[in-house]
Amino acid sequence: MMTEQQKWDYLTELDETLLQGGVILSEWATFLVKDADLAFVAGAHLASIITALAGVETHLRAECGCDKQRLVDLIAEADLEDDLKQELQVLRKYRNKWVHVAEPWEDGSLLRLPEEHEAELEEMAKRCAVALRRTIYTNPWV
Repeated sequence: MMTEQQKWDYLTELDETLLQGGVILSEWATFLVKDADLAFVAGAHLASIITALAGVETHLRAECGCDKQRLVDLIAEADLEDDLKQELQVLRKYRNKWVHVAEPWEDGSLLRLPEEHEAELEEMAKRCAVALRRTIYTNPWV
C-alpha cells in the first residue's frame, strides 16, 4: 500500500507525463477529477473509481455535446486510442460489479479476505487515475 504522499506523487507524475500542453475542462469535469484524486489519496478506492469514471463520462459528454448517451456508448464513439477505449470498458464493467451488486448475500470472500478486495480496489483505482488523465488529456492545445 502506498502512503498518502506516495499517492500524491503518483498523481503528479501522471500529470507531468501525460499532459502535453494544456486542456480545457468543464467545471463539472474539473470537480470530479479533483474529488477522484482526493478519494484516491485518502484510500477510498471504490469512491475514487466511481468518481474517476464519472469524470470520464462528464468529459466525453462535453467533448461530443451528447447528453443522453450511456457511458458504454460514449466510450465506443469517442475519439480515443483503441487501447484506452478497451481499458475504459474494462474499468466501467469493474465499477458496475460494485455499483450494481447482483448477489448481495454472496459476501463470504469479502468477509474472509477483505485485504484482497482492498488491494484489488487500489490497483483498479490506480488504473482509473491513468485512464481518466489519458481521456481528459487526449486533445491538448499547445
